[in-house]
Amino acid sequence: MDHHLFQQLANKIEQLVALCEQLKQENAQLRANEQQWREERVYLIEKNEIARTKVEAMITRLRTLEQES
Repeated sequence: MDHHLFQQLANKIEQLVALCEQLKQENAQLRANEQQWREERVYLIEKNEIARTKVEAMITRLRTLEQES
């Protein structure tokens, strides 16, 4: 194989290895972000449920007060 062609092939392989490493790092970061968003989602769902329970309790109390009047 011609030395020039061999060098081109070696350069291309190095570029592919570098790209593969970059993609691995990006993938790891995306997975970490996804995990963080999932945890935040669970937290927000819990807060929403607490707020819904409080609002329902307030509505019940207001209805009770209204009926007593």
